[in-house]
Amino acid sequence: MSGRPEQLFPLFAGLETLEGVGPKTAQVLEQAGVESPRDVLFGLPYAVVDRRRRETIQGVDLPATLTVEVTVGPHRPPRNKGGAYRVHVEDSQADFQLVFFHARGDYLKKVLPQGARRVISGKLELFDGMAQMVHPDHMLPVEQASEIPEFEPVYHLTQGLTQKTAFKATRSALARAPELAEWIDPAQMAQQNWPDWISAIRAGHNPQGADDVSPFAPARQRLAYDELFAHQMTLALARQRERKSRGVVSVGTGALQSRVLASLPYRPTSAQSRAIAEIAADMASDSRMNRLLQGDVGAGKTLVAFMALLIAVEAKGQGVMMAPTEILARQHLEGLRPLAEEAGVVLELLTGRDKGAERRAKLEALKNGNIQILVGTHAVFQSDVEFKALRLAIVDEQHRFGVRQRMELSEKGQGADVLVMTATPIPRSLALAQYGDMDVSVLDEKPPGRKPIKTAIVSTQRMDEVVSHLRRAIDEGRQCYWVCPLVDESEVSDLTASEERFKRLRAILGEGVVGLVHGQMPPSEKDAAMSAFQNGDTKVLVATTVIEVGVNVPNATIMVIERAEIFGLAQLHQLRGRVGRGDAESTCLLMYQSPLSEGGRKRLEVLRETEDGFRISETDLEMRGAGDLIGTAQSGLPKFRIADLERQAGLMAVAQSDARALLNADPKLTSDRGRAARVLLWLMKQDQAIRLISVG
Repeated sequence: MSGRPEQLFPLFAGLETLEGVGPKTAQVLEQAGVESPRDVLFGLPYAVVDRRRRETIQGVDLPATLTVEVTVGPHRPPRNKGGAYRVHVEDSQADFQLVFFHARGDYLKKVLPQGARRVISGKLELFDGMAQMVHPDHMLPVEQASEIPEFEPVYHLTQGLTQKTAFKATRSALARAPELAEWIDPAQMAQQNWPDWISAIRAGHNPQGADDVSPFAPARQRLAYDELFAHQMTLALARQRERKSRGVVSVGTGALQSRVLASLPYRPTSAQSRAIAEIAADMASDSRMNRLLQGDVGAGKTLVAFMALLIAVEAKGQGVMMAPTEILARQHLEGLRPLAEEAGVVLELLTGRDKGAERRAKLEALKNGNIQILVGTHAVFQSDVEFKALRLAIVDEQHRFGVRQRMELSEKGQGADVLVMTATPIPRSLALAQYGDMDVSVLDEKPPGRKPIKTAIVSTQRMDEVVSHLRRAIDEGRQCYWVCPLVDESEVSDLTASEERFKRLRAILGEGVVGLVHGQMPPSEKDAAMSAFQNGDTKVLVATTVIEVGVNVPNATIMVIERAEIFGLAQLHQLRGRVGRGDAESTCLLMYQSPLSEGGRKRLEVLRETEDGFRISETDLEMRGAGDLIGTAQSGLPKFRIADLERQAGLMAVAQSDARALLNADPKLTSDRGRAARVLLWLMKQDQAIRLISVG
């Protein structure tokens, strides 16, 4: 598997080997990320123009793109400089004008001599009652008219590229596309009725109507599947390699777990029990666990995480739980402390704040095994932090925790199992794209005793009512979050939005009642404002979105979100989950500025109707698209050229199970289908995967 297979060489040749592509066009294409004929092939047309020839323009609804044979009539050059050059033409039943701007008359007289027959194709529009075609796309002698395709594909263009060039380049790339052995499972090909690769790529560039450019056309489905399958093969190879790396076998005795379970006022949900069982099985096996625990707001991830940590302790080892910030690490500590007391295990916190003698004492206790469970920030990565026997690392996935950090962490404990937790319910197709190398446990039930949150949608014009509602709640001893939007990325407006609101509320509700947290504060001030709210010293916390991350104040029962229509659905759902944590009824007020767009209204209504984060995220994906949903810049989501994660979500799950099945049956990819899959990986530029096979 040393290098690229020879049959793919023509697709990876220089762009200038394509017809119609000179050095200048090649440069334009390269700037747009198109580097080879292969990339040209994967830029499928997004629309199709029907250029089938008609007898006449008579009776057609304009504007429309039409192709007709005409007799060229008189030329009318412009009267003044910069005016339009017009040529009168007539078909078998009607006449119209061809219009040219900045035209060279001698050139037009040569191409359109009066009295000649020509086939004309372009967009015909009505202007002052006269049918006109401005700058026709094609003007050819009748015997050359077959050059005009009946259905012309329309390509995405970048500055400096014309449809004509794009068309020529793709035809030239298609001419050198090889026939490739099949890598898709034959049963699936048959069931879906998909064409083979070469037929699919040809059909993709020769749409015979609008249906052929839809994501549901069989050729498009097949090509999309190829991309997803190559991506999942890469993840499956990484997973296979990671599983080979020996893990530690941690078998719990159940002694500590049963103490904690007995102390709980309720029984775990079946989703919690299932997740705990999946984790226990992974920890007991000798390959390394790499599992994602996906749970909605308030689904009880803490208990599941703690049970996993106890398995590590029961197996005579240690566990570590990492959080992205100090506030969150302290919260994890608070959440775990009562459970740790029931179990009788030693729990400690390690953050960047630990200095000097105190830090040395903690490190000593870790090294000799006296601290059984450590909660910390990334300070636990520092080289002087040593464990006696680290068996499990749990990572809170608020900071995108990359594969590299997972490796570093597991090096602290040779082959320690890794569990990543996320509170963002991600639609399944995206979860598979982003975490496809991991096994996933989902918590999709709420523990008993969580009260539903009442959600209302109010216009900003009713601000006064909202504030008086707040005042009543404060009088009853309740607390409230007030979230201000980041109006745009500039720091100034973030500051002013939240500071203005803070001043107004302070004026109405009184000194010392209202606190403020925003992104530009020094961390120490942020922490002080947060803890004043947590201790109940301040009753209202005005904040930009810094609070969506895991803050826990059971006494807070009202969440006001200003300009809710400009937030993402998942974000609104996360924010709402900050209330409803105590035993009192909670309310979330979504304030919008009218007029609301149709989409804006629909998004807010979804929140009012459901608290199911998975349903909300599916809606978000349909409405906003994959890139927006997780902010493509930092998401680790691959860029697919053809596959559409919103509309072809179902294909991703099939691609994952198929990739894993193929590797289980043929780990070295040496069977016929395995070898075809290697070619696919080269075709999809998955060099990383190819390295994994050659090394693995």
